[in-house]
Amino acid sequence: MSLTLEELKQDPFDTHEFVERLAWRTMGTKARSQHDEFDPMLLLGAFEKMISELKVMNKKVQAGIDKLEVDCKDEERKLWSRIGDLQRNNQAANSNFEGLAERINVVATKVVHLGDQLEGVNTPRARAVEAQKLMNYLSEFLTDEPPKSAIFTDPFQLQLAAEIIQKLHMIALELPSNEKFSKARKKIADKYDQIENELIEEFRIAHHSGDKRKMKRCASVLSNFKGLGRCIDTFIEETQKGKFLSADPFSEVLPLCTRSNELIQEVFTNPEAVMGKLVQNIYITKLQVCIQNKLNKKDDPEQYLKDFHDIYTRTTKLSSELAQFKIGTDSSSAAKLTKTIFQNHLDNYISFEIKYLNERCGAILQRYYEGKDHHKKQIQSGGLSELRSHLQAKMATVNMNINIGPTVENYGGETFLSQEVSINILQETKLAFKRCQQLSVSSDVSGNAVKILDILIKYLVVEHIDYAVEVGLQGIPVGEPKTPPQIYFFDTVQQANTLFHLFEKQFMDSAVPLLIKAVAKNGQGKEKASTPLYADCLHKKRDLREHLEAKIDTGLDRAVTSICGWVRNILSTEQKKNDFKPDDDSVLAQMGTQASAKVVKFVTQQHQTVRNNMDGKNVEAVLLELGTRLHRIIYDHLCQFTYNSLGAMLVICDVNEYRKCVKEFGLPLISQLFEKLHALCNLLVVVPENLKQVCGGEQLAGLDKSVLLSFVQLRSDYKTAKLATLMK
Repeated sequence: MSLTLEELKQDPFDTHEFVERLAWRTMGTKARSQHDEFDPMLLLGAFEKMISELKVMNKKVQAGIDKLEVDCKDEERKLWSRIGDLQRNNQAANSNFEGLAERINVVATKVVHLGDQLEGVNTPRARAVEAQKLMNYLSEFLTDEPPKSAIFTDPFQLQLAAEIIQKLHMIALELPSNEKFSKARKKIADKYDQIENELIEEFRIAHHSGDKRKMKRCASVLSNFKGLGRCIDTFIEETQKGKFLSADPFSEVLPLCTRSNELIQEVFTNPEAVMGKLVQNIYITKLQVCIQNKLNKKDDPEQYLKDFHDIYTRTTKLSSELAQFKIGTDSSSAAKLTKTIFQNHLDNYISFEIKYLNERCGAILQRYYEGKDHHKKQIQSGGLSELRSHLQAKMATVNMNINIGPTVENYGGETFLSQEVSINILQETKLAFKRCQQLSVSSDVSGNAVKILDILIKYLVVEHIDYAVEVGLQGIPVGEPKTPPQIYFFDTVQQANTLFHLFEKQFMDSAVPLLIKAVAKNGQGKEKASTPLYADCLHKKRDLREHLEAKIDTGLDRAVTSICGWVRNILSTEQKKNDFKPDDDSVLAQMGTQASAKVVKFVTQQHQTVRNNMDGKNVEAVLLELGTRLHRIIYDHLCQFTYNSLGAMLVICDVNEYRKCVKEFGLPLISQLFEKLHALCNLLVVVPENLKQVCGGEQLAGLDKSVLLSFVQLRSDYKTAKLATLMK
């Protein structure tokens, strides 16, 4: 039961577990199962003994700790002593190194001085030796026989021979111009050309075999020769050999230049110039030929403009991709080459574009009208036409059969507006705007965009939309028609608004970005700024909208006038004087007069026509005007009759039908007007004693007393019942 060191060294050490284990060892297993066997004194004695052992062990551990601390301090003193010795030794070594460095500098200075003296002696000697060799080589060219030195005959010493002949060539230029040296100069020149040709051929062979090291040596030697340009031309020729055989050379340019650029950087000492010459050669000899073959055919203007835009876009994209390479001294070399290749086509672009658009849009409209078997005619518009229409309407009210107004022709309901035609014109101009942005000089983009916009306005807005509205105006019946009016102008309005919205959308999407230019913004990027042309175009679009809306308003007013005229005609011809003074109550079974039934039927048809062919606020505006005028017409019409009790019931039925008809308009103001009219008609049936009370009721509140009195006067018993006295 004694405590062991191993038990205390357990990691982790759990005191509770240690105590439990001690108790278990002391009491045994029986004490756990049989409580009678439990001896607390035995357990207490075990705990006291264990505490004593722990105290003894604690003293031993503490003694060991004290001894280790003493040993540690002794070691620390020894370590600091050694560190001090090492520092002193290091300072002594550092002083020795400084002295040694000074002695080395002195020796080095003497060595350099001695080297300079030796070089001063050796350099003239080396130059003299080299000059002697050159004189020996020169002497071989002064004889009538060809040079016999191995350097000129051994093909493996070609580069050394090139170095010698280049120096001899410089010497030959300084020789006197007389007969004695003329042959020598010629032989040196011939040998110079021969070695130059051999170097270029060796460069070609090395390029073919992929020997970059030999290519670099040949190019380096040739850099001192006149034939360096020929070496570069050879490189360009070899690089393009077997390339550009397909119909699309553009796809091959970038990969070829990427591979070539890596090789040029390794071989040539002036890689920018070589790369620039390679790109120039590709543009002039390969791309330009392809471009001219495609753009020289102008028989099909549409295809020409499409090809022009596509191929110019591809070329500019290629130029921007090639800008990653250092091409010559100018970073925009490729872009300038592009401008040079396309210059003639770019100069004539906008005139060609405008001519094509005029012809194309004109042909689209002409084909449409020919398909409708319609010949466009000059339509009178403005004040004179308005005056003639007004006079014609007035004459119709007094039954004068003199026709001085414009001929009414509705073309069987044809609006002469086509969404397909409009989309075709919009598509053509959309492509034109896109081409304009790409093919115009930056300073001309806005001006060219305005020219394209003018064509869009001419053919879509003026020649198509405005013309159709004018035709629709001419097709509206006169204000007092003698037959039921066929009004197709509502459909014209709906289609015209739709097409004009399409025009406005293209104006914002395609034209506006070209009319706004990017300007610098405080050195922090760029922002958009409008140009004077942008303001002019906005003003022009607003004028077109206002002009169209004015014509539409005129047409809608005429249409409502015509509808109301026919309602007036129905009431005047179908309503009899004695309709509202019947003697037999059987008329009440009809729930209204024949005139009101025809009016309701006609107005319902026109209401449905407006709903079907118009949308938005136009529907509300037309129905509001129509309802207001109908109320006035019916009110004035009812004021023309005298009503007995049965007639009053009948007119209430008529007004009730009118009220239900206009309720479908969905306009509270119109419904309120007819509610008031219905309430007025109730005055015709109210017993005299209650008349004054009804006049002061909620439904008739707000009406002028004269209006109420004038309506009461329509009663057949107005005088006999002395209603005037009751109304006071």
